[in-house]
Amino acid sequence: MTLNPTRPSARQIVLGLQHSIAMFGATVLVPILVGLSPSVALFGAGVATLLFHLLTRGQVPIFLGSSFAFIAPTALVVKEFGPAAAGGGLIAAGAMYLLFSGLVKLLGVGRLLRVFPPVVTGPVIIVIGLGLSSVAVNQAKTNWWLALVTLAAAVIASIYGKGLFRMIPILVGVVTGYVVSLLTGQVTQDGLNAIAAAPLLGLPDFHAPTLDWRAVAIIAPVAVVTFIEHVGDVIVNGRVVGKNFLEKPGLSRTLLADGLANMSSAALGGPAATTYAENTGVLALTRVYDPRVLQIGAVFAILFGCSPKLAAVLKSLPQGVLGGVSILLFGMIASVGIRTLSEARIDFAHSRNLIIVSLILVLGLGGAAFPISVAGTSLELHGMALAALVGIVANLILPAQTPETDEPERTLH
Repeated sequence: MTLNPTRPSARQIVLGLQHSIAMFGATVLVPILVGLSPSVALFGAGVATLLFHLLTRGQVPIFLGSSFAFIAPTALVVKEFGPAAAGGGLIAAGAMYLLFSGLVKLLGVGRLLRVFPPVVTGPVIIVIGLGLSSVAVNQAKTNWWLALVTLAAAVIASIYGKGLFRMIPILVGVVTGYVVSLLTGQVTQDGLNAIAAAPLLGLPDFHAPTLDWRAVAIIAPVAVVTFIEHVGDVIVNGRVVGKNFLEKPGLSRTLLADGLANMSSAALGGPAATTYAENTGVLALTRVYDPRVLQIGAVFAILFGCSPKLAAVLKSLPQGVLGGVSILLFGMIASVGIRTLSEARIDFAHSRNLIIVSLILVLGLGGAAFPISVAGTSLELHGMALAALVGIVANLILPAQTPETDEPERTLH
């Protein structure tokens, strides 16, 4: 159970850098929103990813980054009780993953697979991608021409590029967009000043967590929601790669690894680190599924966390550049969902299938939110978590199509 000790190739290093850059925006956004250190978040994401790969025997190409699901409760705890208390609450949330891992181990993954058929997972994957589309558009509309230049560079590299360039369309797009930004004065003066002033090396501002049961009660129950997201991400990741990660290395192991990885990030003073939809978009676009590349990307994240100057360069990226590559990434995720439905040959002549998919898409993309209370803490199911839950329930309670109703429909074709 060790990471690959062999020397990485130059190609793997470049691909790992690309992956780290693709994960950068969302990873640093969360700590900025909740009041934690972006440098610690980068360092913690790298450590969490390496730990995840170690515990899953390097089989799953997943990058762990700052979780959006924990933004509201973490921000509240940081404001009311301080960052150290938030760290304790996030560690408790990671511990809940260990509980979920034990339950999956006890009950078996087979029962879980029966509630996640393609008619559920396909539209949930679509919701993941299209649910993030507003983020991409909001970034792009800050400077549409810059976003289109970045997008065009990535598309050209992906379709017409040769060798390595075809495998790094995101990096090509980001570099092209950033160079154009510099030449046209789109990088802010504050960003340039921050780059000049930032030291090349420097340790992040780590801080130890403290146990505050009030913080635990507010943050830990969110793990109920992110558990559903984890299952969805692992299924989607497997669909892209062409493997069943729920069986090997097993959902119980990925949950265990995700929980311990989350706890490692929180122990350093960072936000919750969990599986990422953005990661799936990079895999689908580049078609590079080597877990070693993700591990190298994690090392780059740690280096970015220890280099204020490198972090300042990435933070100076205009929103238009990020929007250009995000349009492609998030669209690729949604396309994987469509491919899932197509490969499973879901028959939409059956009203049952239409109803399940319709409920998932409308509730998942329409901004619906369902309030719940867990252990006295108010939570909100929305987005992918709500879509997945609705799809699971609809698939279980709606009667399967009977042979009698199937036959007349077949004769029509």
